[in-house]
Amino acid sequence: MKTLSFFLLGWLLLAAFSGHAQGRYLTKTGHIDFFSGSPIEDIEANNNKVAAVLDLATGQLAFSAPIREFQFKRTLMQEHFNENYLESEKYPKATFTGHFSGADAAALGGPGAHPVQVEGDLTMHGVTRHISVPGTLELKAGQLLAYATFNVAPADYNIEIPMLVRDRIAKSVRVRVAFSGSATGGSTVPLSSSKIGN
Repeated sequence: MKTLSFFLLGWLLLAAFSGHAQGRYLTKTGHIDFFSGSPIEDIEANNNKVAAVLDLATGQLAFSAPIREFQFKRTLMQEHFNENYLESEKYPKATFTGHFSGADAAALGGPGAHPVQVEGDLTMHGVTRHISVPGTLELKAGQLLAYATFNVAPADYNIEIPMLVRDRIAKSVRVRVAFSGSATGGSTVPLSSSKIGN
């Protein structure tokens, strides 16, 4: 269940759109949730404290998700997630650094959601893996919105699930990412997840 933390995943980001769709866009309140369904128990958690930055000019993006900010319905589940599975004291955040392709600034000027492919490195629980996931970008009311849904396997990030509860946690966890941010202006220098707070 803690393994669900990936979501981190994922990854996407977003930010806001300014007049010419150039520069960087930032949010400190991005959303990631994950869901693990099994015949015995469904487990889900939400995190609304994800920092993300996206550079429309270069297609680069990065995010940082504090593991302790994942909120569960049951306190005991949250404790196990942090202490036994994701070991949040030792690995306090999940990060993603990469780029998107499939939609340029001009295309984003059109109505509706535009498909993109996001590719880069997701680091969680001390393990970094290269991932590629589909997502969408959309301009709405002056904001650039980003969405993605993908699956993450806890085993891929060395998250050990005790035999006693193994049947309660799915081998693959669904992760959803939703970000909306504001234009920060400025240049298009390389992005790094280490530069965007936790």
